[in-house]
Amino acid sequence: MDARRRQLLTLAAAASAMQFTRPASAASTGKTTRVSIALAAKQSLYHLPLTLAEQLGFFRQLGLSVEFLAHDAGAHAMASLASGQADVAAGAFEHVFNPNPSAHKHQAFVLMGRSPQVSMGISSRLARVKSLAELKGAKVGVTSLGSSTHTMASQWLMMHGVLPEDVSFVEVGSSSSVWDTLRSGGIDVLCNPDPIMHWLEMRNEVLLVGEARSLQGAQQVMGGAVPGASLIAREEFLQRQPEVAQALADGVVHALKWLQTAGPTDLFRSVPSTYWMNDRAAYLGAFEKLRESYAIDGVIQEATVLNLWRAQARLTGRLQTSRALLARTFSNKFALQSKRKFKA
Repeated sequence: MDARRRQLLTLAAAASAMQFTRPASAASTGKTTRVSIALAAKQSLYHLPLTLAEQLGFFRQLGLSVEFLAHDAGAHAMASLASGQADVAAGAFEHVFNPNPSAHKHQAFVLMGRSPQVSMGISSRLARVKSLAELKGAKVGVTSLGSSTHTMASQWLMMHGVLPEDVSFVEVGSSSSVWDTLRSGGIDVLCNPDPIMHWLEMRNEVLLVGEARSLQGAQQVMGGAVPGASLIAREEFLQRQPEVAQALADGVVHALKWLQTAGPTDLFRSVPSTYWMNDRAAYLGAFEKLRESYAIDGVIQEATVLNLWRAQARLTGRLQTSRALLARTFSNKFALQSKRKFKA
């Protein structure tokens, strides 16, 4: 055997050994990996990229079997993640601003939304009230205390000279039943995601006084572009299960790219009819208001994280993460690979 042939055989053997020692994804091995995602308002447009990744089979093609753990609010979903009941949480980026300033245990690893994607409206019962400045003493409905709706409602109130402690926050969740609470007088104001808010607005049940659906609306209230809905996991999960995190990022980024060219027919063919609230026109109208706010490639921009941190710092008692630790609140390792894979 000549030297050249021995060299080629040695290289082939080394390459073969590397194939057997490299961590394999579930899809490449033909196995299915189970992963649980905690979230609130799964039926809302807030989680449309996740819905599409599931319904279009993107997760399944990547070897994932996703179990969605439903909660009434994003703060509850994060509690499920923190306790280890869920592998991943889908919710507002702000949840990674850890209440424990000594260490960060959670990281956002793929972006789904580029705005908070919530709105705030005053009940039509209060026809005389036209501004948030008149709402001292009002009952403000939010999904839960500590959730994005609570944060955003506080931001809008402060913009109009009303302190969060000047109102009473009422936890109402994020299901269509909030309409009953609004109509019965249980709350005077509501902050929620779409399609609920658009549906109520179309029926003149609320007068919209704040919107962070659009990029412009979000920048007006937050002082700049901010990250919105994200997939969030414990740091140790991302280190221990990188192939699962990569598959999740791939599924979301694939859905985001699909969404860029999808039309109404594509949407209604892919989204379960139970999510439409029995009103295609309202669902489509809400989607069109939100469309520009969905992420393009899943990558989190550092400048937007800083803008969100500054906005959160205005709320007393809500922010303990130091600016020096902001880099630990997110990782683009997986989203960047997905971006290259799907040319997003």
